[in-house]
Amino acid sequence: MSVFVLFALTVLPLIFTPGPDMLFILSQVMGKDAKAGMMATVGVCCGYLVHSILVALGIAAIIVSFPVLFETIRWLGIAYLLYLAFGLFKSVFSKNVLNIEKKTSANPIQKGFFTALLNPKGMLIYFAILPQFIDKSANTVSQGLILSFIFIGLIFVVYCGLSILFSKISQKTQIDERKQKWVDGTSGGLLALAASWLIIN
Repeated sequence: MSVFVLFALTVLPLIFTPGPDMLFILSQVMGKDAKAGMMATVGVCCGYLVHSILVALGIAAIIVSFPVLFETIRWLGIAYLLYLAFGLFKSVFSKNVLNIEKKTSANPIQKGFFTALLNPKGMLIYFAILPQFIDKSANTVSQGLILSFIFIGLIFVVYCGLSILFSKISQKTQIDERKQKWVDGTSGGLLALAASWLIIN
């Protein structure tokens, strides 16, 4: 259970980091309403569900057949976390502000599905980070699915919450710069801590 909690704490700042999924969902909210953002969120979750099934089965095969490859993936995941942490720390000292374009999609669920399916950040979470929380001595497929569902569940809760929040401030085209920097700095610190924990374990 502690491993699942740690996984949730590791991916949570990644979910809050702006990427294709979040920007698409927020664009739907600002272009229409919270319902459009929630529909887009459903599509995003469905896209990651495909990743869940494929990766859970694939990770099981890799762990059993290619332990060296699995160890390589583990270090790639650590490097990715540190890279994201560095980028977030860097943004704290930059003057860039996140801009969200107001636009709507005729089918937000379908567009959200393909946005998540082709999102490189999501792929890296599944292929480089999720495997590190799997106990190789137990059922790897079931563990992979549980971790995947935790990730998808957090995405649903966070993005639906953001949809409601941003629907109330949809007249604004920019996120408050000071608050954005606090979020970036906190997320970067959490990712750096997660990477450090993975290195020593």
